[in-house]
Amino acid sequence: MSDTTTTGRQWMRRRPRARWTDAPAPPAPRKCTDDVVVDCALYEDGVRQATLPLREAMKSARERPGSFVWIGLYQPDVEHIAEVADAFGLHPLAVEDAVKAHQRPKLEQYGDTLFLVLKTIVFVEHEKLTATTDVVDTGEILLFVGPDFVVAVRHGSAPGLGRVRKALEGRPDVLAQGPAAVMHAIADQVVDDYLDVADAVELDVEQLEADVFSPGHGDDAERVYQLKRELIEFKRAVQPMARPLQRLAEEPQPSISPEIARYLRDVADHLTQVRERLSGYSELVDGLLAANLSQLAVQQNVDMRRISAGAAILAIPTMIAGFYGMNFEHMPELRWMFGYPLMLGVTAALSFTAYRVFRRVGWL
Repeated sequence: MSDTTTTGRQWMRRRPRARWTDAPAPPAPRKCTDDVVVDCALYEDGVRQATLPLREAMKSARERPGSFVWIGLYQPDVEHIAEVADAFGLHPLAVEDAVKAHQRPKLEQYGDTLFLVLKTIVFVEHEKLTATTDVVDTGEILLFVGPDFVVAVRHGSAPGLGRVRKALEGRPDVLAQGPAAVMHAIADQVVDDYLDVADAVELDVEQLEADVFSPGHGDDAERVYQLKRELIEFKRAVQPMARPLQRLAEEPQPSISPEIARYLRDVADHLTQVRERLSGYSELVDGLLAANLSQLAVQQNVDMRRISAGAAILAIPTMIAGFYGMNFEHMPELRWMFGYPLMLGVTAALSFTAYRVFRRVGWL
């Protein structure tokens, strides 16, 4: 399985970021043959030493001071992660979360090991928003960060981390700061993807806004509600991440240097931007839903007035015809030769007058 999948719109504008992963990427390393173990490599003084089998990489990290192993797993089962858990002494509760996934973003500490859960967001490409369109898709990245290891577990549609690995391998001075540098780079990439998806969602919001207020609009309530649901899913991934990133940036951690903490604060700032944008989108979509319902109510009132005006006009000939349909012997103008044309003229004149009145007051 490739670990270099990219998602989102390629033409999306990207804002300048204070990131370590902007350096040119070196050639891709040789991958492990296991579909679950995407990549496993030993790093010493910020330099990749070799792509090793899982057990050998873990053993080397323990034996060589100043080195660490970075293991990437994709949707591992109990058997695959049990070997890693035994080697690094991972807590059973965290291991269970890594296998089952579907966790909220959180940060937990088990001894000298940090367990960080990140929710990823992928924008689902579509030509037009409909009542059943999927706009975003969520995945998970679960990180075990210890003194000499990083274990990254991906689930669902979480993008591959090959781009992050390559960029860091192009910056040995950064990678030499150990597993915490890897943790920052992954968190930074996740939040950066949030910004790209937020840009794409903004286009959907703007298009829907234009449709709702267009002259020939119809009932867009289902489309608005679908976008609102997708925004809620987006917010469920983004909102809970604020607290873990704040803790990483502000609370002293033995494995996190002050330099990395500063970069983590930058990531937290960008997450705040995403949260503010999502709040704005939600308020705008709520307004669009209210506006659409108001427009429907106004349109129904207009239709009812037109129906009422038409019924009033038709009531005039109906009333006159009803009078002359009675079986009385003595009726006005009954035997006059011009009586019938006169009644037709009177009926037409009264109906036309009613039509003009309703047109003037805006009912027709």
